[in-house]
Amino acid sequence: EAYTYNKRINRLATVQEHLMIVRAIERGVSEEFSTDPPLSLYGTSKIASETVALEYGATFGFPVWINRCGVLAGAGQFGRPDQGIFAFWINSYLRRAPLSYIGFEGTGFQTRDCLHPRDLVPVITAQMDEKGSKRPRTVNLGGGSDHAMSLAQLSNWCAERFGQHKVTADPRPRRFDIPWLIMDSTRAAAEWDWKPQTSLDSILDEIAAHAEANPHWLQISAVL
Repeated sequence: EAYTYNKRINRLATVQEHLMIVRAIERGVSEEFSTDPPLSLYGTSKIASETVALEYGATFGFPVWINRCGVLAGAGQFGRPDQGIFAFWINSYLRRAPLSYIGFEGTGFQTRDCLHPRDLVPVITAQMDEKGSKRPRTVNLGGGSDHAMSLAQLSNWCAERFGQHKVTADPRPRRFDIPWLIMDSTRAAAEWDWKPQTSLDSILDEIAAHAEANPHWLQISAVL
């Protein structure tokens, strides 16, 4: 079977295929992961914006860095289902608002890694100070496997803190929904000596404390 990898079409032997999958599970998705269409209109717009930014930088000598982040999460983040899923889920669970596991047989096994925004500051500062660099322009900045959690696991965490709240199941699949996405930040570690500093537990505790102190946060951050 053909796989797109490293911008080429390769026919991978079974052993190679196995090793690539094992590496993705252990480390996450690297910058070499295929971005060939179809991606969804949303995904394509992000790739297009990267291309335009890099072309602009090359044309006008403007320093451009593409930082592909995992799910950003922290206290005070707007809790919305499309952006800020950790804040949305914790606030909704605390307020006993309706929640549902959508797709993938309604199991809640969809998994993402999260990253606190303050952990981006050192690498962004270093990039701003970088002059005439030959470093790769695109890097992943994600929490990685030790900052990853499924919706079902997040519900269990919420139940331990807030008490039980029923989450319904909607098994109907959604097009372009991804069951598992964890970022591999190996390149950022090698090029920028970077790694996330804020633990997953600290991020969740921070969001929960903010949710408890701000009972109307879901209404404030709701989609207009």
